Amino acid sequence: MEATVTKTATEGKTWGGGNEPLKASYGKLMMWFFILSDAITFSGFLAAYGFSRFKFVDSWPIADQVFNHFPFLHGVDAPMYYVAFMTFILIFSSVTMVLAVDAGHHMKKGKVTFFMFLTIVGGLIFVGSQAWEWKNFIQGEFGAVTTKGGNILQFVNQEGERVALSDIAVFQASERAQHTGNKGVWFTEEAALPTYTIDEVKAGFVANSSLLIRTQSLNENGEKTILTREESIQKLDKEAVGIVEGANLKHNEYGVPLFADFFFFITGFHGFHVFSGVVINIIIFFNVILGTYERRGSYEMVEKVGLYWHFVDLVWVFIFTFFYLV
Repeated sequence: MEATVTKTATEGKTWGGGNEPLKASYGKLMMWFFILSDAITFSGFLAAYGFSRFKFVDSWPIADQVFNHFPFLHGVDAPMYYVAFMTFILIFSSVTMVLAVDAGHHMKKGKVTFFMFLTIVGGLIFVGSQAWEWKNFIQGEFGAVTTKGGNILQFVNQEGERVALSDIAVFQASERAQHTGNKGVWFTEEAALPTYTIDEVKAGFVANSSLLIRTQSLNENGEKTILTREESIQKLDKEAVGIVEGANLKHNEYGVPLFADFFFFITGFHGFHVFSGVVINIIIFFNVILGTYERRGSYEMVEKVGLYWHFVDLVWVFIFTFFYLV
């Protein structure tokens, strides 16, 4: 009996946390566990991206040449400007979330409502901006040519600026047939035909003496290699086999297809997190308006969703750094 009492007293003294170990409620503790597991997942994705980039270090696409669009400024070269804007919006939404949590600690319902609303707006702008980035990445802007080895050949002018296939190709009257489900191999349908044929692009390139070819290989200065006019004609004539417009999981007009795979997977997975956070924030927002947490005497739910939102913002900082900047 004596030994049992002593053991129980010792255990109570060692634990001492009761229902709130580490001075945190059960819900907050579970949120930290979720964040930790999710951080490990994102770390694995970014590590895989790093290893793959190292493998193709001599031909990996340059982010400044890929993400150079800006809404309503068609044709204007604005490298990374819009991605930087997206990052600013997401970080600013993290600030408004901090202010909402602080207002909750002081039981100020009006301020919690206002700052939660700003956080939701920031999240929606980011998700919408990411969808716009995806659209431009998928559709492409210039187009390129693929070689027999699967490499990408891009077209530039004498100043090294990209030139679109629409400005090169010379229309040639020819009949083009697309495989449908009942005519294709094993009843599979062929993807949509490219806008131009390889022959039309070749003819237009030869006719325009100011055009050159830029390969996906990097030179000693870390820039894409631009061939001479003679080398460009020879490369195009002997190795070009197909047309690529935009990017998907198989083809990528910007370079190595694996770059597009990681772009869709990592930014898509993060975008899903942001969208989920916006939905949760909206639910919490309406609960704040209805006075749910005021009646409970605590705004801890706002604090818990705030932890998730800060985590999502922090992950984007790493994605922005390793995927876009480095």
